[in-house]
Amino acid sequence: MKTLRIGMAGLDTSHVPAFARLLHDESDPHHLPGAHITAAFAGGSPDFDLSINRVEGFTNELRDNFGVEIVNSLGDLRGKCDAVMLESIDGRVHLDQVREVSTWGVPVFIDKPLTVSSADAKEIARLAEETGTRITSASALRFADAFVQALAGGPVQGADVYGPMALLEKCPGYFWYGIHSAEMLFAAMGSGCREVLAIREGDHDVVVGRWTDGRLGTMRGNRGGNPTFGGILHRAKSSDFFDVSKATKPFYASLLEEVIPFFHGEKSKVALLDETVEIIRFLEAANESADNGQWVTLY
Repeated sequence: MKTLRIGMAGLDTSHVPAFARLLHDESDPHHLPGAHITAAFAGGSPDFDLSINRVEGFTNELRDNFGVEIVNSLGDLRGKCDAVMLESIDGRVHLDQVREVSTWGVPVFIDKPLTVSSADAKEIARLAEETGTRITSASALRFADAFVQALAGGPVQGADVYGPMALLEKCPGYFWYGIHSAEMLFAAMGSGCREVLAIREGDHDVVVGRWTDGRLGTMRGNRGGNPTFGGILHRAKSSDFFDVSKATKPFYASLLEEVIPFFHGEKSKVALLDETVEIIRFLEAANESADNGQWVTLY
């Protein structure tokens, strides 16, 4: 298998050194062959403290520990990579990044969240179609071992998932950490959510989705310090609990096991238009519902 050159943009997240370690360090027990990060653009959002204040440290780590070339602009990555990972934690910048990289003829992974608006999400999908650019996006929680094993048990009639639900102004409402629970919910239920109701009380949220076939799925979030992710999958004859927080295999390794084959030409397991865009609209509608207390239709 050819070793792909990955260009990375947005060095403002802990995902950056985690991915680098898994791809470059052959002594790591979860090392993934087939790709190296060869060049990176630091990026960062000046009006987003959690972004801009972490750029320098992660940039230095990528350059000094993993030998990655740091370039001065996103455009400088062109020609230096066979695939692109857009890692910026600020979902607001992803559309503009896609507008540029979609002209390069290389596959693209966009880290969570794809965007923070359904309009931007639809435009990314349109650009992918127009330019023939292969784009995928997902939360690492979607591919966590315990969750994947739970999904293997058969058709799901309903799902209740939970996880931390921190809120940040620059990544509004449920887009910051709710994206993880939403990804698990849609991985279990599939696309086709019709409407959503969100209830927020203090440090806790419950979001209920009603699918077009009548199935109900919920996600429960907390800001009280509980960092665990998990849930219950309801089937015709059983309800099966899963806890992804106890896994020994890093979530990021599970994600890369999907992303690297995608870069090599395999089909993404997550449909960009049919599922990822709907997840963004689901979170957008949930934010609207949290504000008005009403059921909000997705489309």
